[in-house]
Amino acid sequence: MEIQEAINWTDDRVFEKTGKHLDSLQRTILEGTLENLTYHQVAENYHCSKDHAKRVASELWRLLSDVLGEEVKKVNLKSILEQIEFSHISNFGSESTQIFGNINFCSELYSHPPSTQERSDTTTEHPSQPRYDLSEAPDVNRLYSRTEELATLKQWILAEHHRIVTITGLSGMGKTSLARQLVEEIKPNFERILWRPYRKYPNLNILKTDLIQFFSITPPSHNSILDYLRSHRCLIILDDFQELFKIGELAGNYRTDCQDYSKFIKQIATTPHNSCFLIIGWEKPIEIATLEGKNSPCRTLQLQGLSESSAQALLTELELTDTDRWGELITLYSGNPLWLNIASLTIQEIFDGSVADFLSVQTTFLGDLEIILNEHYQRLSNIEKQAVVGLASQEMAGHIFPDVTKMRLDEAEFLKAIKSLLRRGLIEKIKENGRSRFNIPPVIKEFVKHRL
Repeated sequence: MEIQEAINWTDDRVFEKTGKHLDSLQRTILEGTLENLTYHQVAENYHCSKDHAKRVASELWRLLSDVLGEEVKKVNLKSILEQIEFSHISNFGSESTQIFGNINFCSELYSHPPSTQERSDTTTEHPSQPRYDLSEAPDVNRLYSRTEELATLKQWILAEHHRIVTITGLSGMGKTSLARQLVEEIKPNFERILWRPYRKYPNLNILKTDLIQFFSITPPSHNSILDYLRSHRCLIILDDFQELFKIGELAGNYRTDCQDYSKFIKQIATTPHNSCFLIIGWEKPIEIATLEGKNSPCRTLQLQGLSESSAQALLTELELTDTDRWGELITLYSGNPLWLNIASLTIQEIFDGSVADFLSVQTTFLGDLEIILNEHYQRLSNIEKQAVVGLASQEMAGHIFPDVTKMRLDEAEFLKAIKSLLRRGLIEKIKENGRSRFNIPPVIKEFVKHRL
């Protein structure tokens, strides 16, 4: 624990100076240095290259030199810390000197100004005070009316106390913006809030280590995380969760090096506690899909496009003309805020803001959307690609009931593909005259047809 206290103290000093916390690799480098590990060993622990670890370490030593006011290097980090007196480390006892690995720390008081920013308003002397680390969260931007979605999420998290809430949907729908606004509105209900994107946790051990450090668990133990979640009301936000999943397989299948996440998510979902994990991504994890039900501890919100009134507010800001044609434009781009924004820029640049002139072109314009949609397409399994190509090739407008035989898929493969495509938000199921029909958004249909 002494090493973790030293790292936390250093992190607080960096936060006071820069307004940003150390990231998980920087903390791993500090810990490895204090444990006399080589850069090669640190890189292996973090699952990155040695060269990358050395580059980050070099930047870290420059940062700490500026923060601590003296030159910091790997070889002198311990000697510098030996001279630092901590006021907030309560585990050293009353003796004048305590042993921290090979480092001696004096237990006399060291005065340092408390941070007034979000995460550092708590030290181990005041565990009851809230601690929020939103340093990796985006800024709170304008959120076009998502009143119903916010109300639903608040109901699930605050009233019904679901342990895992997942927000899924296509890129550009505003999942992260919605989650950020939600966190801002429900912050007072939690003692601890931590927001992290996937890139911080390429494997589960790094996530657990970061949680232990953030919670200041003593003694550090991965098994004690659940105990902490039981005794404290915590909100953990994991963004870009789709990066944990395999490309070229059905939705929600973990990569080989991330398989242990599945067991962890199940444990969080099925073990009683007072906290909530908010997962944001393009697709739903399989274990969440299997756990959901009427009395399930899990809920998923698949974010759809903006309502017509909200989308019109967006188009008004973008200064487009021909308001009587805006409804067609919104439908064409499925109310997706990013898609509408990209299309609107083209309308301004080429058609002088005229929506009517833009719609007179006899094709669905993709432009920069092709790059975005290709990311989704590349994640599909072979049977999903066959299914979506078959659906897109149907001549019927609007609702589509596919002819499976033309897709070279048997019924079992087709059902698997459709189920996965629905989880990805690439198609919608519509009931008509007692039969299920599948609707492909026009933009996605046009993209797929271009690939034929």
